[in-house]
Amino acid sequence: MTPARQRLLVLAPDDDIAVALQDLTPGERVDGPPGGQPLAVRDPVPQGHKVALRDVADGAPVRKYGQVIGVASAPIAAGEHVHTHNLRFAPDMRGGPPPAAKAPAPAAPDAGRPRTFDGYLRDDGRVGTRNYIGIITSVNCSATVAKLIAREAERRLAGFPHVDGVVAVTHGTGCGMTVEGEGPDLLRRTLRGYAEHPNFAAILAIGLGCEVNQLSGLDLASGPNPATAMTIQEAGGTAAAVRKGLDELATLLPAADAARRVPVPAGKLILGLECGGSDGYSGITANPALGAAADLLVSYGGTAILGETPEIYGAEHLLIARAVTPAVADAIRERIAWWETYAGQSGGTLDANPSPGNKAGGITTIAEKSLGAIAKGGSTPLRAVYRYAEPVTDNGFVFMDTPGYDPVSVTGMVAGGAQVVCFTTGRGSVFGGKPAPSLKLCSNSATYRRMTEDMDLNCGEIADGAATVAEMGRRIFELVLATASGRRTASELLGFGEEEFVPWQLGAVL
Repeated sequence: MTPARQRLLVLAPDDDIAVALQDLTPGERVDGPPGGQPLAVRDPVPQGHKVALRDVADGAPVRKYGQVIGVASAPIAAGEHVHTHNLRFAPDMRGGPPPAAKAPAPAAPDAGRPRTFDGYLRDDGRVGTRNYIGIITSVNCSATVAKLIAREAERRLAGFPHVDGVVAVTHGTGCGMTVEGEGPDLLRRTLRGYAEHPNFAAILAIGLGCEVNQLSGLDLASGPNPATAMTIQEAGGTAAAVRKGLDELATLLPAADAARRVPVPAGKLILGLECGGSDGYSGITANPALGAAADLLVSYGGTAILGETPEIYGAEHLLIARAVTPAVADAIRERIAWWETYAGQSGGTLDANPSPGNKAGGITTIAEKSLGAIAKGGSTPLRAVYRYAEPVTDNGFVFMDTPGYDPVSVTGMVAGGAQVVCFTTGRGSVFGGKPAPSLKLCSNSATYRRMTEDMDLNCGEIADGAATVAEMGRRIFELVLATASGRRTASELLGFGEEEFVPWQLGAVL
């Protein structure tokens, strides 16, 4: 993307800032934009942060990626560090100029040759990338029993080598809530999405017995996965429920172990796109590289899900411009308006983002963060907008309304059907989910070297000049196929996955 010797990265011709590729010190002179004069650095500028390329008047817009990321909150001189002390978000400038027309995403170099991965083809045509047994809990009260059963069942898997494990899907709600309404409906939709996930070969559902979220409301018997249900109260208490649960699993394991991987088209994949612990490099390395991989997957008939509605705020116009119909565009607008009201009910605003870690990494405003975040979605048309945890049935690039909080967002996408997740990070998030394996894509080489065991790929090579976005996108795509075929991710090797099921909790806690 840029020669390693360069100190600054200019992302668009009319940008007012550049990104520092190395720490800059006051008094040094660095090369500015091609054809421009050298820039005299005025302040210490940490790697990944912004430096002004030209003078900007107080109140004037500041551009990055060719888009407005905020306005100057004080006069800014060329060579000055641009961050929270002199740049603020301006909601009235949200949206910026209409995006320039983009050429269609290029076809894959081998588009004429079908691509496949080795997955578990279920009887109804769904395809799994893992072969787990799931223990779904209706309420927090049954979480400990589910974990006890899963722990003991894992010890008994030696005779079932084709079962990847037993996953306890536990959560902190299910009671103390209204019987009907958006909150319980959303929880049931999320639990049902996991119960029907193709990465599960079979399901054991456990409730306490007296909770608001009754097992009968999940209607698991009508789902595609073999399922059995029980309550702790009916079983005779904790110890009795653990014994009964192990007996039930003993009847499910043989059929699950009979499953074998077979070649299936890459178009059967649904990929979740997530970012967390972002920094100044995320929007120029890992996120656009993941977008290139998403474009490749879509070119083979697959599906890529972008989420985190609060983190498209300030850049939603770019998604609206890609909507295939006015209805899809209106759905994005409606979700943004809903979130503005939702945040306001708690006395907050959507521009309270970025987080302290994002700011330490060089991100200043929500518009800047969002412009980098939507790069994960590539360049293909936006086909549909889904509510949280709704089953994703469209092929191509789609959007799901999820919070920006990483585990809650990924939980919704997996409930919607994502069999693999790609998670980009710059600061160094630790995350992994079951039943969907999660690939960690690092945005910069320094974090990758510091946290190598947590990462699957160093996208910082783009900023280092060792790879292009397109080349890294191809590597991510191939890594996704390998992971879908059984390659274990770093987070799987570290044992992540059972604490990261976090359904979005809406409504009053009673």
